[in-house]
Amino acid sequence: QMCKKFTICGNSMEMLVQNNLNLPQVTKEDGDFPTFLSFQDKCLRKISSGLYTFQTYLQYVQETFTSEKQNVEWLCYSTEHLAHTVRQMVINPSEVIIPDSATQESLRTKLKSNKTWVEKITTHLILRDFTSFMEKTVRAIRYVKNTRSFGV
Repeated sequence: QMCKKFTICGNSMEMLVQNNLNLPQVTKEDGDFPTFLSFQDKCLRKISSGLYTFQTYLQYVQETFTSEKQNVEWLCYSTEHLAHTVRQMVINPSEVIIPDSATQESLRTKLKSNKTWVEKITTHLILRDFTSFMEKTVRAIRYVKNTRSFGV
């Protein structure tokens, strides 16, 4: 919907220049498709921490992508619920990194811009990377669900 409304998709140079957001990612090194329990646990910690981090980014999207307010509110709620659920799957849930309020406020300040174009690009990048993160998360959760003795 961002692509249609704001015509900012594709490989525009502006998008590439602005992409300094340092958004969470799940990589193979994090145990995306683990074979041992410790790698599974590491992967789940990374996913849960990433989801908690994405909450701040998604709150930014909620503030800037007002035409889709209800959808983004649901996305924020669902992300928080999933982060909590995955955290409970971790062997030691206290090892999941949850950004504190100072970190969240610092990130919010960094994201703010007085230029509408930058806001649109930032929103697009957040949603694009969140989609990629969630695709990998779904694969990892399916794998863990099929190899552990409990369900998600």
